[in-house]
Amino acid sequence: MKMLNSFNAKRAAAGIRRINLDGLRWRVFDAKGQILGRLASKIATVVMGKDKPTYTPNRDDGDMCIVLNAKDIAVTGRKLTDKDQMAKDPTDVIRKAVLRMLPKNNLRDDRDRKLRIFPGSEHPFADRPLEPYVMPPRTVREMRPRARRAMIRAQKKAEQQQENAEQRQNAEDMKNGKKSEAQEESA
Repeated sequence: MKMLNSFNAKRAAAGIRRINLDGLRWRVFDAKGQILGRLASKIATVVMGKDKPTYTPNRDDGDMCIVLNAKDIAVTGRKLTDKDQMAKDPTDVIRKAVLRMLPKNNLRDDRDRKLRIFPGSEHPFADRPLEPYVMPPRTVREMRPRARRAMIRAQKKAEQQQENAEQRQNAEDMKNGKKSEAQEESA
């Protein structure tokens, strides 16, 4: 299967007629450089409508989600090289991640219809009022004191080993240098 470089307008609009679009917002997610799991959890929240104050689990109040640049998504570890799903169809990887984060109930198919994923930055919904979704920045917490002390000890140990190796190298150079000078005098 070849990678999808462009979108199919007919396929992109499939199932839209079955969705009541009154009062729905059209949210746009840019997947470029985003981590797959974090992005999928945010999309699942918006598709379910959990970001709204009127959320109820038995009603489908979620918004339409358009995901762009699916081919440029980031994955942690070596998954990009170990797994080949991204080469086949990058939109399928995001769709599976989002669907597996949705509850397994009767509303799941309706919520899936509200999710539109495109490998590039072009999409057929430019005539709609789109709202870009800004991913919240990741907060990096400080290291715990014990882990910080362990890291400092490891750094000091590495520095000490490097100094010892340099001293041994200098000592060997001095011995070799003295021998060569003594050999030159006797010759």
